[in-house]
Amino acid sequence: MEIKKIRNFCVIAHIDHGKSTLSDRLLEFTQTISERDMKDQALDDMDLERERGITIKSHAIQLYYNHSDGVQYTFNLIDTPGHVDFSYEVSRSIAACEGALLLVDASQGIQAQTISNLYLAIEHDLEIIPILNKVDMESAMVDEVSEQIMDLIGCDLDEIIHASGKTGLGVKDIMEAIVDRIPAPEGDPEAPFQALVFDSMFNPYRGVVAYFRILNGTIKKGQKIRFVNTGNEYDSDEIGVLRMSQEPKKELSAGNVGYVITGIKISKEIKVGDTITTVDNPCVDAIKGFEDVKPMVFAGIFPIDNDDFEDLRESLEKLQLNDASLVFEPETSTALGFGFRCGFLGMLHLEIIQERLSREFDQDVITTIPNVSYFAYTKKGEKITIHTPTDLPEPTLMDRVEEPYISAQIITKPDYIGSIMALCMEKRGTLLTQHYLTQHRVELSFELPLAEIVFDFYDRLKSISRGYASFDYQPSEYKPSDLVKLDILLNGESVDALSALVHRDKAASFGRQICKKLKELLPRQQFVIAIQAAIGAKIIARETISAMRKDVTAKCYGGDIPRKRKLLDKQKNGKKKMRQIGKVQVPQNAFLDVLKLD
Repeated sequence: MEIKKIRNFCVIAHIDHGKSTLSDRLLEFTQTISERDMKDQALDDMDLERERGITIKSHAIQLYYNHSDGVQYTFNLIDTPGHVDFSYEVSRSIAACEGALLLVDASQGIQAQTISNLYLAIEHDLEIIPILNKVDMESAMVDEVSEQIMDLIGCDLDEIIHASGKTGLGVKDIMEAIVDRIPAPEGDPEAPFQALVFDSMFNPYRGVVAYFRILNGTIKKGQKIRFVNTGNEYDSDEIGVLRMSQEPKKELSAGNVGYVITGIKISKEIKVGDTITTVDNPCVDAIKGFEDVKPMVFAGIFPIDNDDFEDLRESLEKLQLNDASLVFEPETSTALGFGFRCGFLGMLHLEIIQERLSREFDQDVITTIPNVSYFAYTKKGEKITIHTPTDLPEPTLMDRVEEPYISAQIITKPDYIGSIMALCMEKRGTLLTQHYLTQHRVELSFELPLAEIVFDFYDRLKSISRGYASFDYQPSEYKPSDLVKLDILLNGESVDALSALVHRDKAASFGRQICKKLKELLPRQQFVIAIQAAIGAKIIARETISAMRKDVTAKCYGGDIPRKRKLLDKQKNGKKKMRQIGKVQVPQNAFLDVLKLD
């Protein structure tokens, strides 16, 4: 295959702008998938993706297109997610491409993640093809959104392709533009072999399957290959290209995208971003991969039964192969035993990982309250990274605590500016800029503490803007903050899984909320349960679950008060003894439901 007949591109857009639907039309147009096998979201192979209607994983596939000049071209398409929590998938896909289809919904216009993904593509010098999708809808604002696209990327009006993923309008124009506008990959098929691993997955029968993009050289089936960063060498048992299923080939050369199966069973041995070369003709330099992921939200994941700890480790390692943005390390908890401290890109990412552990690996887990990383400075000048509230030094030894801040961009209609500002101020945010993109769209920039957006910020933003606000953020810096450790006590014993680091001003209300929620969730016992929220030795909130009581005076007929008093005192002493030796078990659903505070 000649390198000049290859085109590598990805589809980028904000969530729900029609990427997967348009990808379906491209598959149909090139007859990559038959009419009988066609279904909506054909590239989304997870049940979760279909249920939620979102793309979670990027999906690579090879198409063959016969151009109007009679030449057959090979397209390597990568469909990417649109949600901010899966932006790492987008950055990996962009690293393997020369061009990008920038999709904008004609009824919604440019939104925050559109801009974020576009900047990622521009940083990698990708050729951008702007596409105005859903132009057949009654609510489409074709002229207005076209102006927004021209302002954003500085293109001419005639460069914007009008399309509809639903009806297939404009698909031929898109195909022609891919050939004419996106450059062919650069690379020398005769040079030493050099390929970038941009994704991987685990097959229970064949081991780890690595997806790569070849920059230089040629690889043949059976050749011995080396992973440059780990230094490990393997035989390439099978190589091939990614069609609707894996299609084996005898050789692949520069510019192509494919997969390799080496029989590796240990998931740690392959790292996304690594460089593959051949042992007999190795390349001199490793490819400069994409940057390491920076987790935004941290939570502990613990097996319900401690005997399942090793199974959970294996499950997380296999999941990390398929989702390189998941970060985890072992940790222990007095309440929950052995488990893992995991880093996620956001709350949706946490929810998806939890769901995938349950569905794909049959792991029942308990998740602790999500938090973020802080820096604590002692009076001796030591800097300590705080991942969990238990890491926080004693107040007498501590000089200050710094918390991470983010720079947030919110694009919305002018009608909702007031309520959005009120929400951000409530979350300790500071307004930086306010910029009108058009008469009907405004971009607000805020500086916010990351901890404040972890729980319910995105949901509340969507509610108050009736779904019209879009949100994107980048980490900015760490700033000193008045943070305190909030402990939850059950009958005087601290439950470290429910401890949290919160701002002093919000500690009392947050403590009251958790105590009220736990009162609803914990089952009654035969003794009184005191639920308390405390900062150090100071109790700031309390709820009491009364004991289940038997009417011990029911057998007393008449009004024999001394006898009744004797029975009641005996019961009271029994309850007191029970409370001293009784332990309160926190059910699994309580840990999950506490996260969903109103």
